[in-house]
Amino acid sequence: MADAPPPPVAEEGAPVVEVVEGGEDVGRLPLPRRPRGEVFGIANQLLGAARIRVMCEDNVPRMGRITGKMKKKMWIRAGDLLIVRPWGFQEGKADILFRYSRTQAQYLSRRNLLPPSMNLFSATDTPSEGTPPA
Repeated sequence: MADAPPPPVAEEGAPVVEVVEGGEDVGRLPLPRRPRGEVFGIANQLLGAARIRVMCEDNVPRMGRITGKMKKKMWIRAGDLLIVRPWGFQEGKADILFRYSRTQAQYLSRRNLLPPSMNLFSATDTPSEGTPPA
C-alpha cells in the first residue's frame, strides 16, 4: 500500500489555499501576506518597460513594477488579479509579486477570499426579472 504524500508546507509561513476539485488536488494558490503589507490589485493599464498601472484593494492607484523573476515567466494583461507589495518609502509605487489566472481568480471569488472591491466575478451579470427582453 502506497503512503499518502505529506501535506504541503508553505514557505516562510505564507498563507496558502489548497485547490481541490472533484477530489483531485489541482494545486496551491498563494494569498497576500498581510504582515508584509501585500494586497490584492487589478491591472488597469500596461505602460511598457515592466510597468503597469494597478488599482489596489485600498482604492489607491499605484505604478506597479514587475519583479525580475516574473518578467519572462508570466505575462500580465489588463484586468488580471495580482498580488502587489506597496513600497514603504514611495506611496504611489508597488512591486507585482504574483498574477492569478482567470480560473484561479474565479476560484478565489467562489470561496469569498477576495475583498468586495476586487471581486470581478460577482453575480451582477444576470438580468433582473423586471427587465424587458430587447
